[in-house]
Amino acid sequence: MSGKGEIQVSEANSKAAMAAFVNIAFQLNSSDPHWVPPLKQDVFDMFNPAKNPFYGHATVQPMIATRDGRVVGRISAHIDHLAAEQPVEQGMGPGTGNWGMLEAEDGDVASALIAAAEDWLRKQGMNRALGPLSLSVWDEPGLLVKGFEQDPTFMMGHHNQAQETWVQAAGYKPVKSLFTYELDITTDFPPLIQRIVKSGERSSKINVRGVDKSRFDEEAATILGILNDAWSDNWGFVPITDDEIAHVGKKLKPIVREDLIMIAEVEGEPVAFMMTLPDLNEAIKPLNGNLFPFGWAKLLWWLRSCRSNTMRVPLMGVKKELQNSRLASQLAFMMIEYIKRSATSRYGATRGEIGWILEDNQGMVAIADAIDSHINKEYRLYEKAL
Repeated sequence: MSGKGEIQVSEANSKAAMAAFVNIAFQLNSSDPHWVPPLKQDVFDMFNPAKNPFYGHATVQPMIATRDGRVVGRISAHIDHLAAEQPVEQGMGPGTGNWGMLEAEDGDVASALIAAAEDWLRKQGMNRALGPLSLSVWDEPGLLVKGFEQDPTFMMGHHNQAQETWVQAAGYKPVKSLFTYELDITTDFPPLIQRIVKSGERSSKINVRGVDKSRFDEEAATILGILNDAWSDNWGFVPITDDEIAHVGKKLKPIVREDLIMIAEVEGEPVAFMMTLPDLNEAIKPLNGNLFPFGWAKLLWWLRSCRSNTMRVPLMGVKKELQNSRLASQLAFMMIEYIKRSATSRYGATRGEIGWILEDNQGMVAIADAIDSHINKEYRLYEKAL
């Protein structure tokens, strides 16, 4: 249902307004069979400064749109001050603000919401808008423009197909594409990859191991150190803070499995990691956003086994000193192979999804191609001068 009444956009600063902000997504996406309803409490927590460490280095303003007394859309405008400190040539930099979480009943509502987000960013001194980001580049970056026929995996977005037209109509131009790759993990990798893995296994210098959950904080710090080094020159990079890694670690710990997250060591030094997670979306989709009255029990039952058809690799990294080397590729193939073995034999997985991967990340694209994966989704980031 859409109307022709006046559209008003207001800041969502009250409990009632935030409830409307959360609920409008459920109303507008209820007919989309591939939209995965997030847990409502997770969305509330995302916009709670006391619960989201992103607020430690960001300024955030959620907004809602109303028309004829009805809530008809939402958006978030935000400034990541760590992103503003990054080099301009890496995609962020001084003067860059963001918006995300866009949901709209129609194009007129989307136009009003984007304009309101831009006005807020200008008042904060920003001269460029980059989006969508929900909220951080480490959360759900980009607008889905390819792959609408599949459910999103955990921590990836799914959007109304019309949003691409709405964003372009607001004057935005594409700046970067992010790809996810899918592959059948029930079959063997090509013979060349198998030989590379076996060669690594014969090397006394290489040790690829699973993480130790009894040393969770120490292992998380090791991964964070590799990640911030490995990704520091990437487009869109923003350092992850200690508070954020602790927050994410606490959130993900229930689905962390020691044999699905690998750390590669060379002569005893951790130099690479690969994080794989069971697709939690398979468990939360039937809950329709609510843990109560029975959702918590269903989720707890799933968490005990984490049996999942799909495994997602959201993050991997190799220290810069090894990047673009044969050793880096060998370590990657070894970690992928070991994770694949566990995913299929212990968790019932048949499918893997790797990403997101920057369109011009030649090293990762080459690895994805070598294991016979293919692009299944494309997410696009847009920019506009304010």
